[in-house]
Amino acid sequence: MSDVIKFGTDGWRAIIAEDFTFANVERVAYAVGAYVKETYYKGQSHKVPVLVGYDTRFLADRFAKRAAQVLISMGVPAKLAKRDVPTPAIAWATQLEPTAGAIQVTASHNPPEYCGIKYIPEYAGPATNEITQAISSHLKDLPDDFVIDSVEVPEFDVQPNYLSALESRVDGKRLGKSGLKVAYDALYSTSRGYLDQALATFGVTTKVLHNWRDPLFGGGMPEPKGEYLKELIKTVVEGKFDVGIATDGDADRFGVVDETGKYLSPNQLLALLARHLVKNRGQKGAIVRTVATSHLLDRMAEQYGLKIFETPVGFKYIGEIMRKEDVLIGGEESGGVSVKGHIPEKDGILANLLLIEMMAYEGKPLSQIWSDLQKEVGIVFVHRRADLHLNMPTQKALIAELTASPFEKIGDEKVVRVGRSDGLKLYLDDNNWLLVRPSGTEPLIRLYFEGTSDERIEKVMINFQKQIDGILANIAAGKSAAGSSKVEARA
Repeated sequence: MSDVIKFGTDGWRAIIAEDFTFANVERVAYAVGAYVKETYYKGQSHKVPVLVGYDTRFLADRFAKRAAQVLISMGVPAKLAKRDVPTPAIAWATQLEPTAGAIQVTASHNPPEYCGIKYIPEYAGPATNEITQAISSHLKDLPDDFVIDSVEVPEFDVQPNYLSALESRVDGKRLGKSGLKVAYDALYSTSRGYLDQALATFGVTTKVLHNWRDPLFGGGMPEPKGEYLKELIKTVVEGKFDVGIATDGDADRFGVVDETGKYLSPNQLLALLARHLVKNRGQKGAIVRTVATSHLLDRMAEQYGLKIFETPVGFKYIGEIMRKEDVLIGGEESGGVSVKGHIPEKDGILANLLLIEMMAYEGKPLSQIWSDLQKEVGIVFVHRRADLHLNMPTQKALIAELTASPFEKIGDEKVVRVGRSDGLKLYLDDNNWLLVRPSGTEPLIRLYFEGTSDERIEKVMINFQKQIDGILANIAAGKSAAGSSKVEARA
């Protein structure tokens, strides 16, 4: 039924064969088709196509083909990707020719049992809330007697043109002359045949890992975080590579390890790329970050004389600003980033190439470049994240309580300001804060902490947990539906 289909911060995701079924894919595809008809075809004789792509997950190619056949059967022309395709590549392709946007079948970095669908409008960025609401209004429109034609769907191949576009956005000659040795873990994702091909074109020595399709992702997760990059880390250290790079399942996020095998957080990488664009490329423009992303970027924007924007979590909000303002770089703490001159959609392939370009400019080890940045900023920023696992009634009760009565103190530290743009952000000062917000893609509460020392942030986390446990005890005493809490710290 359509009530199980809910669009979160980046599309609809669900477990394959439970809620993510062919029947529900047909409903979503029909809803997208209805939106396209009323938005793109009204009064138009020429009907531009919807592009349909998919990632490497189980049945993703067949789900995508079914979606394309639904569109064609309702009079909306569609084209199907020739092979699994990166989200940034199909987003970019929506502008290569006149289109009515794209459907991408992907669950991004989620576990293997998940699949998902997102709609990308013709402006090549994530759909705004208004667009997803319009699509959602059509989820019950699929007629019971609707006949899906088993037609062959025309195919498209975005790879050559997308890679050519990347060549114009990166100093390939500098990369080729740098002598850098790169280890690249494709993580069985859509970036294989894209990122490695770009590096080969530039003449960069590259060792590639896991560059084949595996719907189970090697028994791990298609998420470029330290715990899933152990083989890449080992390869970098033992092979004496200058850097290790990776992408998530649909290649819109990226991950990096330095020459010592140390994993760099997305917050660090965003800061490094912002510095590179200003220092080495001489570019200007605003910096856009989500409410959960490090205030290190604020400090850098102040030093560089750049405007800073804060958005709710979700790249769609960053993309909106990128379409309206002169933005140098936009990014989020989960690893998504885009830059001036590119699409308003996160692109892990381009981000990795820019990181290597930065190293070619600097002529220094990545660890040294990060050390240089910290000295220039003059303040140490420590970022921590945790997940609070609660049943849904308790989760709602906790958020309601915190929203109505935010903490005035965390331990003995006074809360000087409360932000409410997305969840609840409690400021201890401009550089020390914590954020509480429900996840838009998973059944849990996200907790984000940032401070100017390990000791201070650890103390805040401990005191915050004590205060949360007090609220949960009261909830449990008053409501039988209340459940226990489990805080799971994450890097």
